[in-house]
Amino acid sequence: MNDTRVRLDKWLWAARFYKTRAIAADEADRGRVSVNGLVAKPARELHLGDRVTLRQGGIERVVDVLLLGTVRGPAPVAQTLYRETADSIAARERAAEARRLQPEPAATIEQGRPTKRDRRKLADWNRWSASLDDTNS
Repeated sequence: MNDTRVRLDKWLWAARFYKTRAIAADEADRGRVSVNGLVAKPARELHLGDRVTLRQGGIERVVDVLLLGTVRGPAPVAQTLYRETADSIAARERAAEARRLQPEPAATIEQGRPTKRDRRKLADWNRWSASLDDTNS
């Protein structure tokens, strides 16, 4: 668990930020992961004390590297590899609260799906409605 050199994508996978190493590498390739303020490639070597900034969804997380691990283990073990900064935790909590307070999109739907009868009426209306754009010649 305490290797001297670890690739960024492998560490992100071992720390359980991403489900697969390929996804971790892809996110780094897309510029969504930076180390010490610089955009990092997947093969970048991590060192103890590095600050990793990554985006998951719409949320940016900032973590400090405490241990260098290459093996994906249980979540409690993975959480010992890093320490999230207080500002990052506060930002995640604010984002979660904002999502919780947003209105439910499904609540704006008043009727639901059209019934078979409604669909027939709509099809009949479309069949007999005249339009200037229709050209039958």
